[in-house]
This record gives sequence, structure tokens and C-alpha cells, in this order.
Amino acid sequence: MDGRQNGHMARREQARHWHYPDLPGVDLLRARYIDKTFARHTHETFVIAAITEGVEVFHHGGANRYAGPGALALINPETAHTGHAQGPEGWRYGAVYPAADVVASIAAETTGIRGAPGFMAPVVDDPYAARLVHRVLRAADEGNALAADTLLRIAVTRLLRLNGGVLPQRAIRGAGARIAARARAVLEERMADPPSLERLAADLGTSPFALLRAFKDAYGLPPHTWLTDARVRRARRLLDAGTAPAEAAVTVGFTDQPHLHRHFTRIVGVPPGAYRKERAGTERGGGTDRADTERAGTEGEGAADPAGTAGPG
Repeated sequence: MDGRQNGHMARREQARHWHYPDLPGVDLLRARYIDKTFARHTHETFVIAAITEGVEVFHHGGANRYAGPGALALINPETAHTGHAQGPEGWRYGAVYPAADVVASIAAETTGIRGAPGFMAPVVDDPYAARLVHRVLRAADEGNALAADTLLRIAVTRLLRLNGGVLPQRAIRGAGARIAARARAVLEERMADPPSLERLAADLGTSPFALLRAFKDAYGLPPHTWLTDARVRRARRLLDAGTAPAEAAVTVGFTDQPHLHRHFTRIVGVPPGAYRKERAGTERGGGTDRADTERAGTEGEGAADPAGTAGPG
């Protein structure tokens, strides 16, 4: 496939990742992806993704999972997963990303779950719940705070009653787990200038491969992948606060803005410029040109952004 064909495919993909101020603690996404492949990553929040067209395949819990029209892909916080289309037609979906405390509050009020609530199965076939997710997105689009909040609570309650339980708590036990926790603390502190695996292992009194195994067992990702994930998370917070993408890239330890653009797009689903533009529009209270944001939102890795949203500023 030549470059013109690649460009055509990229333009057929659309995504909007936004926040509705009257629905605090919840991010929103509406997307159609064709060639998109999400790198292995985690979220601090829950993911509740309702599929409308095509089939999404995501690796989760050691196996590939499949979610088609009317089904929901459900990811608990800090759970490593990937994502791509099963076929050449791609897939279309809408998703809400409620924070853990939002879900915990709903669970405490409407279910009998006692403990940290979460989803037991990663895929649930429930067209009614899927429609509720899309109604949340529509209400947020329309600025209907009462409907958005109500529908979100109904959807989360339904899914917890159908597929909820108490998440096991990750206790730090054993020498390997303690070393992994110390390594994570070092990487968080030295995010912009991390040590090599050999140097990190030596400083912690272990071997590189022992550290690699311990870290992956504890956090589901090897240290270098976890660090990329953590850098993108921190970059999101900076962009939320109004930091320019180029400055955010350097601050979190990426070599330059294209480096941030590549990893941010592979994990978040939109490039950092489009993400920041949407946030800025929300803060102004006026919103953004959605078509422009969606076209810009899924440009290929390292590709030029015709809307200018990946540029400095």
C-alpha cells in the first residue's frame, strides 16, 4: 500500500477524546478505527467501551478477547491490554472512562459489593447497556448534565450487577514484589532520565532478569513499557493543565514532540495536540470544531497533522 492509500485510510478514521465538566471524574471517547493498533498499556480509570460496528480484539488476561456490536469491552484500572480490529472494516465504538472512586461510589449506593468493585469478565454481550453508554455520550454532547449523570449511573450499576465483584488487592509480598515496587518508585522519580535496566538492578541489589520478571509479575508490563505508559499519563496531566505538547514531551522524558505524538496516539487514541485542543475548548466553555478534532485525532504515527493540532503551542 502506497503513502497516498495510507493517508486515505488515516482520514477515514475518526476519534474524539473529551471531558464534560458536569460529569467529573469521567473521560469520554467516540471513535472509528480501521488500521489503529493500541499498544499494550493500562489505564488509571475503568474502561467501558460499547461496540457498534465491527469487532474489537484485545489481549487481556493472557488471551485474545472479542467484542462485537452490542457487546462491551470492560477493563479494570491498572490492567494491561491492547486493541485492534478483527477485520479490514475496522470497528466503531463509544466509551466512558470513569475513575475508580466514581465506580466505587456508585457500587456502594446501588450494589451489595463490599470492597474495591470491578468487572469479572472483560466482555459482556448486553445491547441495552451498550445503548446506555452511547446515550451518556449524546447527553454530554448536548450539554445535558442531568441525563449524562443519570445514564452513567444506570449503566455502571447494571454492569456491576451483571458482571461485578470485588477486585483482588495487590499486596506487595516477597522480595521480588518489594524490589519491583522500589524500581517503580525510582522510575517515577527519574522519569525524564531513567537508569538502564542493568544499573537499576545493581542499585537494587538484584540481577537484570530477576528485576524484569519481578516487575512484570507485579505490574503486568516490563519496566520500559511501564515507563512509556507512565510518561503518557503524566503528559496527559500536563496537557490538561494547558502545557504545550512540545514542552510536555521534554518534561516527561520523550526526546521530542514527534516521540510523544507516536506513543500518545498509540495509547490514548488521539494525538496530543487534538487532546489538548479538546481540553482547551472545554475549559473555555465553547467546545471545539468536532469534525476538525476527529479528523486530526487519528493521524498515523509521526504523520503530519493537517489541522495543526500536533504542532507546538
